[in-house]
Amino acid sequence: MKKQGFFFSLLASMLMLYACDESPSEEKVDPVFSFLVGTYTESGYQGIQMLSFDPQKMALTSKIIAPTQNPSFVIANKAQNLVFSVEETAGENGGKVKSFKFDRMEGTLELISVLDTFGDHPCYLSLDPSEGFLVVGNYSGGNLSVYKVNEGELVHVQTIQHEGQSINASRQEKAHVHSTVFHPDGKKLLVGDLGSDKIHIYDFHPDYSVPLVPSNPAYIEVTPGSGPRHLVIHPKGDQFYLVHELSAELGVYTYAAGKISQTQTLPLTNPNYSGAVGAAEVRISADGKFVYASNRGDANEISVFEIGNDKKLSLVQRISSGGQMPRNFNLSPDGEFLLVAHQASNDIVVFERNTKTGELSKTDLRFSIPKPVYLYALP
Repeated sequence: MKKQGFFFSLLASMLMLYACDESPSEEKVDPVFSFLVGTYTESGYQGIQMLSFDPQKMALTSKIIAPTQNPSFVIANKAQNLVFSVEETAGENGGKVKSFKFDRMEGTLELISVLDTFGDHPCYLSLDPSEGFLVVGNYSGGNLSVYKVNEGELVHVQTIQHEGQSINASRQEKAHVHSTVFHPDGKKLLVGDLGSDKIHIYDFHPDYSVPLVPSNPAYIEVTPGSGPRHLVIHPKGDQFYLVHELSAELGVYTYAAGKISQTQTLPLTNPNYSGAVGAAEVRISADGKFVYASNRGDANEISVFEIGNDKKLSLVQRISSGGQMPRNFNLSPDGEFLLVAHQASNDIVVFERNTKTGELSKTDLRFSIPKPVYLYALP
């Protein structure tokens, strides 16, 4: 019995020593979120910026990672090793589109290619779901160009010119392509044309020599004078939400079997509002339950809508954006914050977000950046 007791005592001591020698469990590292920032530039030292947001310290830092003229729209691929940017300029062959090799850890961009966009003032970029093609929307050119992506090297394959106008003589004198968005199934491309008050629909055939072909129907018309700008498609693919820039409204559209119909139009201003407007961006929360839209002009507000079980939207909140000209905004990857980029007040303002109600609460965090006009959240 004494030997047995000694054995158990020795075993217990060895287990205690083993437990003491174990390295402590790794502490949870709080996330720091990164965003690519598209800007308008006034010198050769400005360009694409990389913004870091630390929610625990409530701190923002930023650095220029590629001097570029007017990189007003910037996106990355899923692997986070390629970045694409416009140069929102005009010239004999339009503006420019650029591709870069991206080292996220080091926060650096290495230029791969620069091509003409064949339309003035490119303002929108999108990759198809397979990331084999890049589409550029040219605002002043009223057209869109398609590029094949060969390991980051861009090859121009197609340009489609839009025609038409609408009732706002100063803004809708001709076609103005303002967004090019692929459906999640990868079979269609939806194009918001502010100048003609149309949403164009294209069939996407990646194996064709010219991959975009007008669908049937080729477009739908929205209310004259609305001015289609940016749109976002619900993760389920059955609805999308379109900012009507000129009328400061949010349009709700159903999408089924390639057919589109409008179901709701919601104002981004209160009934007694009087002043200039300029609806800009629309985003949907990752859980597919809330839609957010910005309004510039004299309003400078963010509107929050909840998607009901009947798929209709209801207003949750309308709140000051905290600056001037909220051209763009985006949600943090965890959905708990919303960052607003103000073109006119040259800053980025941070809001906390209630993930259950969708409501926003402005924080004291404000960061100065010259003319920020686009925020791309890096996962």
